[in-house]
Amino acid sequence: MTDFLLELRSEEIPARMQAGARAELEKLFRQELIRRAFEVPKDGLTVWSTPRRLTLIARGLPDQTDSATVEVKGPKADAPAQALEGFLRKHNTTRDQLTERNGILFLDKVEPGLAMTEVLAEAIPAIVRGFSWPKSMRWGKESASSESLRWVRPLSGIVAIFGEELVPCEIGGIASGFATRGHRFHCPGEITIGSAADYAEKLRACHVIVDHEERQSIIRDGAAKAAADVGLTLVEDEGLVIENAGLTEWPVPLLGRFDEAFLEVPPEVIQLTARVNQKYFVVNGADGKLANGFVCTANIDAVDGGAEIVAGNRKVLAARLSDARFFWEQDQKKTLAQHAEKLANITFHEKLGTVADKVERVAKLAEWLASEGIVPNCDPALARQAAELAKADLVTEMVGEFPELQGLMGGYYARAEGLPDAVADAIRDHYKPVGQGDDVPTAPVTVAVALADKLDTLFGFFREDMFPTGSKDPFALRRAGISSLRLILQNGLKLSTDAAATQWLGQVDPTAPLSETQIAERKILTTIPDFLTERLAVQLRETGVSADVVQASREWNSRDDTRLDRTEARARDLQAFLATEDGTNLLAGYKRAANILKQAGEVSGTAAATPPTEADGALLAALDAAEPAASAAVAEERFTDAMAALASLRAPIDAFFDGVMVNDPNEAVRAYRLGLLSRFTGAVHGVADFSKIEG
Repeated sequence: MTDFLLELRSEEIPARMQAGARAELEKLFRQELIRRAFEVPKDGLTVWSTPRRLTLIARGLPDQTDSATVEVKGPKADAPAQALEGFLRKHNTTRDQLTERNGILFLDKVEPGLAMTEVLAEAIPAIVRGFSWPKSMRWGKESASSESLRWVRPLSGIVAIFGEELVPCEIGGIASGFATRGHRFHCPGEITIGSAADYAEKLRACHVIVDHEERQSIIRDGAAKAAADVGLTLVEDEGLVIENAGLTEWPVPLLGRFDEAFLEVPPEVIQLTARVNQKYFVVNGADGKLANGFVCTANIDAVDGGAEIVAGNRKVLAARLSDARFFWEQDQKKTLAQHAEKLANITFHEKLGTVADKVERVAKLAEWLASEGIVPNCDPALARQAAELAKADLVTEMVGEFPELQGLMGGYYARAEGLPDAVADAIRDHYKPVGQGDDVPTAPVTVAVALADKLDTLFGFFREDMFPTGSKDPFALRRAGISSLRLILQNGLKLSTDAAATQWLGQVDPTAPLSETQIAERKILTTIPDFLTERLAVQLRETGVSADVVQASREWNSRDDTRLDRTEARARDLQAFLATEDGTNLLAGYKRAANILKQAGEVSGTAAATPPTEADGALLAALDAAEPAASAAVAEERFTDAMAALASLRAPIDAFFDGVMVNDPNEAVRAYRLGLLSRFTGAVHGVADFSKIEG
């Protein structure tokens, strides 16, 4: 068994593309060898990347592929003799080697295995030409042709060695060979590679670490040590570790300092400036606050220990931080209210008006959520004030430069302006929760503004019939729905989406006559609860609550419940009940009773006045006790108690089905028993719609 080395060397590969390129190289290599009758073992490949090369090592390949038997279709059995002779001559065989099937002659032909060098020589050009990059280019005089080679950057060299033997191939005028190149500055000349075994160490000797994970470790540990050596703590940033590893072949972390005066700028601005513009890490001091230090990653071993590199990077960072400080100071020359005036010039959506229009809708809804007590302990005036200023930072210089800071900068500006902390916090956090891992706000004013903002987005786009479809959700409505759910459920808000939508539509009096436009708009009273319940079902599925149980928990007062907190609580308790023996048997009893009632149709005749048997009487007594208990528990939203009341019906209904014949020949008895079953299904249905539960 022999190892194979493939290196594809080029000009700088963008760091963001390297992980995808490694996966693509492995995928294509496996595909090409499978096409040539060989499957690479799952753990048989190692793929590395640096800014200037992609490397693949396949370990333990055979010198030759296995022989294979292939079926070759020949002429018809009654074909002319000349056709048969031609087929036999072409495949160097005789008539007795053929088999007949359905009037057709076939030859089972053994094809010998191929030398692995031949297989690889054919596979390498196919891999390179089939490579998919997010962006690629053609170069040189051949680039005039659309058939010329495309690569992320100009391809400059190919190393292809099987064992110690060259795999000869040529792509776009570039022939494979034994030679590669080391570090661009430390060792720019050619290096001769003997085999896969000495590849990594020969390059290491020439200041190239080909293993990207090793470079990541050097950066991660080296940056932390550089900070610790002067009593500082590195602010961990794994994304930055990976990016710097993709920018260097010989990483050397270096600590630098910047002017302490820049620390008056918010720490998030400094970190973003250093990270996005310069790819630097930042550090914290002993007090846990941001310190005036940074760690850059050099790509060389400098003779002066990196002093000149640090000095140059300090100057560049100082220029960037000067810009940030200028934005910080300029933005504070106006109040947030003055900034907010410019929102009228920004279109939110052509059908939903400007951002200023959205702000006004959100402010009204946030104030209503507070004044109605839906968000407890929330001052309506503060909720409105925070909502009116929440989007003001969109027109500031700082957010124009760093859009990622929207909300956060508004909070800083509000605090600097002397606005109440509750308002500043709400402005800062009103976009939350952004994703599944994001914290859910709990401060009342923040909750009111954040929820109003997301509900306004949902109401607006749904009113205009712009729903998410399949994989398309251009306005992130699913995310807005999930965020709304998390705000409602984790804060225990008793919010009716009906009431919120009616308020949002401006239709405060439910008894007032509606115009045709208002009637059309009120479709959101149906579409929004359906949409949010679907999202709720998805979320609850992760906790073991099935979608059919969520649907069974929706009905309230003979219509779909628009209180999502109530639906969630009932669904959780119902799922827990169904997991018990009582729940399983009661569901079976309900299904049986419902089927009997469906088959019976309309009951004729007068029911018996008294229970015909002891089993009838026991079920009647159980229903007399369980119905009011379950009904009262549901009305008070004590769903665990409601399930307990249902559990008391399990034994009587089992005994009823075991001890009596429902379709008794006596019409009065039959009518009585069907009436009992109707009461039983009604009692169960009062707690949850068991007809929607599968099983």
